[in-house]
Amino acid sequence: MLSNLPTRLFAFSDDMDGLRKIPDNIPNKKMLAGHLGKPLTSIPDPFGTHENFGDHNNARLKAFLDEFGFEYEFKSSTAAYKGGEFDDTLLSILHNYEKVTNVILPTLGEKRRKTYSPFLPICPKTGVVLQVPIVECKEETSSIVYEEENGKRTEIPVIGGHCKLQWKADWAMRWQALGVDYEMSGKDLIDSVRLSSAIVRILGGIPPAGFTYELFLDENGEKISKSRGNGLSMEDWLRYAPPESLSQFMYQKPSQAKRLYFDVIPKYVDEYLTHVSKYPEQDDLAHLANPVWHIHTGEPPAEEAHLSYNILLNLAAVCNTEDKSTLWHFISRYRPDATPENAPTLDRLTEYAIEYFRDFVKPYKQYRTPTNIERMALLDLVETLSALPLDMEAEGIQTQIYEVGKRHAFKDLKSWFKTLYETLLGQPTGPRMGSFIALYGIDETVNLIRRVLDGESLEAD
Repeated sequence: MLSNLPTRLFAFSDDMDGLRKIPDNIPNKKMLAGHLGKPLTSIPDPFGTHENFGDHNNARLKAFLDEFGFEYEFKSSTAAYKGGEFDDTLLSILHNYEKVTNVILPTLGEKRRKTYSPFLPICPKTGVVLQVPIVECKEETSSIVYEEENGKRTEIPVIGGHCKLQWKADWAMRWQALGVDYEMSGKDLIDSVRLSSAIVRILGGIPPAGFTYELFLDENGEKISKSRGNGLSMEDWLRYAPPESLSQFMYQKPSQAKRLYFDVIPKYVDEYLTHVSKYPEQDDLAHLANPVWHIHTGEPPAEEAHLSYNILLNLAAVCNTEDKSTLWHFISRYRPDATPENAPTLDRLTEYAIEYFRDFVKPYKQYRTPTNIERMALLDLVETLSALPLDMEAEGIQTQIYEVGKRHAFKDLKSWFKTLYETLLGQPTGPRMGSFIALYGIDETVNLIRRVLDGESLEAD
């Protein structure tokens, strides 16, 4: 906190919104077909865990916030509408109906203007959220009259959960009713912020201060869609990496769009580890520019990470193992001072690396046979490594690998390292080879290369 002013953080769920279409990423789709248009809290839970779909989604949201230790007040749109929390503001919108409507009308197409109303009645018969023309507003009875498709006119209260508001009016109503002072929103809602702010002023309120952040994109640079399910969930991320790496991802460049998909996870784990390792050497001013100061509220851990996440992934790949003790066998030899007990961060990383290897590396490993030119270079590398001291440090090994590459007819050294990755690791990219060999072992690497040169398949390892 930057001040001692009391604050309240609302986690608000739009669970009274009508289900417009059936999401691609849920079970029991056929069961939902008869409930299109109804509020999420009036639809059976397709997952079978809660009384309705809205409660299921709310439980997932709260579980996520709880896992990260947020202190918040949960607000359900359904509960607020039906419980009367929004009644006063709804009546104010009814009183200012024409002014509120005129804010939105210029942004709509000609056809939509004829039917637009900030109020969406909930059909008393079907429970569907209706988008129908409003033919009369009755302040004296706190109600509206709408026209059904068959021409029949129906009167319904605007309070008590019998109506909800269209999005921009709903957002403004929420700000006014709850006294919201600050809210962040995505770049795609810039126009909504402008229009909702205008509505708040009509209601006699002050729009909240805000911050506009960029969007999250999928690996193809497309906007993440809840219904398509083309994004990476936070639960998925936390299965393969520690929470701090997710904070690192969120910290970087909030005003630029971010691609959120599985392949970025190792990068942000290692960025986080790098910042942690630099922190003890920095002065107070540099601390403030270091993400880990913010991630850990000024008290980042002092424990050394020992090894990068990418190195652990490649160790799991070359060992082709899902056994943590196998990884620790190599880790302990490389760093005798590290144990699961005194290096809990490293121990956690081995577990995450095994999960990631199992799901994203192992199924896609493709070894290829080296060409004649590559065979000569690999033979040279065997001889070079065999002549090195077994305890040579990573930088020395890396230098020797460079020298071997220079002695052979590769287009560039990048092509040489690509050869090592594809023939020894079965993947197009890989770690800094000197560091990897220092960890895996010089003798073990020599034996691995000889197996490749002998034509032995590494697929079955």
